[in-house]
Amino acid sequence: MKSSRLLSILLLLQAHGRMTAARLAEELEVSVRTVYRDVEALHAAGIPLYGDAGHRGGYQLLAGYRSKLTGLYAREAEALVLAGLPAAADELGLGAHFADAQLKLRAALPAPLRDHVDRLRTRFHIDAPGWYAEDTEAPFLPQVADAVRTGRVLAVRYRRWKEPTDVDRRLEPYGLVLKAGRWYLVAGPGPRTYRVDQILGLTVTDEEAVVPEDFDLAAHWRAGQADFHRRLHQGEALVRISPRGAARLSGAAARALAENGTPEPDGWTRATLPVEGPDHAHDTLLALGTEVEVLAPEDLRARIAATVRTLAARYA
Repeated sequence: MKSSRLLSILLLLQAHGRMTAARLAEELEVSVRTVYRDVEALHAAGIPLYGDAGHRGGYQLLAGYRSKLTGLYAREAEALVLAGLPAAADELGLGAHFADAQLKLRAALPAPLRDHVDRLRTRFHIDAPGWYAEDTEAPFLPQVADAVRTGRVLAVRYRRWKEPTDVDRRLEPYGLVLKAGRWYLVAGPGPRTYRVDQILGLTVTDEEAVVPEDFDLAAHWRAGQADFHRRLHQGEALVRISPRGAARLSGAAARALAENGTPEPDGWTRATLPVEGPDHAHDTLLALGTEVEVLAPEDLRARIAATVRTLAARYA
């Protein structure tokens, strides 16, 4: 709709400053000619927008002009980034700002839409952690989040899994990630990833943290996840699995079954599944009981057979 597109142009110029007609057209997925017409419409509406010709030209708003479309304060706007996860906003110390922002948004809506949004709010709830995940307390999360927001170096006492377990670290915060109900801090040098709930003590320093201009938090996290899964599943097991057993698979094993599984006449499926290692493969496949048969590797098959014989003798 044209009105929505005009608003988008205004917000893009507020966010990015000077933008060419070509770039605006690319962002809005319209023609450059359409952008020209929209700019004329904004002029006619009294928006202080002007354009410069030439190689470094483009459109921009008059210096100091800001729209009064939202009335939100900076911290409230930050809270809105987490609008889908109000619990996360509360954990980060932004709960009150989130509530204020929600009230302002609600007040700005027409009555019919406000009622619709109120109904929707009672129909959706996000519970991020898994069923069997333990609650993890991260008492320093608000301070970490504030350091991320303000770009300040952290001096932390951190507990890791190897000796020495408790170490001191100087961290330059690059960003926070919420994964399966647990918060992770991505920080330089490196960057490396730290569990926020493993921070034992923290001091926010006056030193400014320098985040590389080309750093992309989401891309970095996706790459890290991909590398983790590549290192995690370094083995394979050839199996025959029943439909009931297949329904109990998840993650990489379920994807492998769907991609390379071969149906057999008895209704079972033959497939090569990725496994983490001998112990994990033994425990995971044994848990499927009679719904799976391990065909290879031979040492895994023999180990599971030995366990089954031990269990049979124990329960005889």
